[in-house]
Amino acid sequence: MKVVGFAGFSGAGKTTLVEKLIPAFKSKGLRVSVIKYAHHNFDIDHVGKDTWRHREAGAFEVVVASDKRMALMREFEVPHRPTVHQLLAQLYEEVDWVLVEGFKDADLLKMEVWRAQAGKPARYGADDFIIAVATDAPDLLPAPTDLPVLDLNDVDVVAGWLISQSDRFNYCFENYL
Repeated sequence: MKVVGFAGFSGAGKTTLVEKLIPAFKSKGLRVSVIKYAHHNFDIDHVGKDTWRHREAGAFEVVVASDKRMALMREFEVPHRPTVHQLLAQLYEEVDWVLVEGFKDADLLKMEVWRAQAGKPARYGADDFIIAVATDAPDLLPAPTDLPVLDLNDVDVVAGWLISQSDRFNYCFENYL
C-alpha cells in the first residue's frame, strides 16, 4: 500500500483536499482508506444506541457490522495517543492508498496544505517529511522552496502528481512496528 500524509493548520483545506482525492483515485480503479486524527473528544456513536450502551457498560471494544460496513470502537482505559503506524496496522491491507490527515508530526511522507488566507506559518522549512506543497497562492509562500508546489484547487493535478510519484509512498510495516 501507498501512504501519504496531509499536514497543515486548521482551515488550510486538508479535509476538502482528501475528500476530493478519494473519488479522483477511485476513478482510476484505486482503493483508498483514510486515517484522520481528531484533536478532541469525539464520538461516532449516539446516546441510547446498542453500541453506545455497550461502551457505557464498560466494554473495552465494540465491533458493529452489517452486510454494508463495520466499525470498531475501542475505549482507552488510560489516555493513549496511538501512532499513525499503529493505526495503519489496523487497516485492511488490500488497499492501494491510505490518505492520512492530522498527524502533522508523523514520520511519513506528507504534502503540506497551505493557504495564505489562513494566516498560519508554513511547515515545509522545518519538516523533512514534507515532500510537496499544495497551495492556492504559490506567489505568497512565506519562504522559497525547491519542493513541488501544486495547485490546491486542481485535484487532478494533485492526484496525478501523487500517482506519478507512487513508488515514493510504498509503506512497509516492518520499518515502523
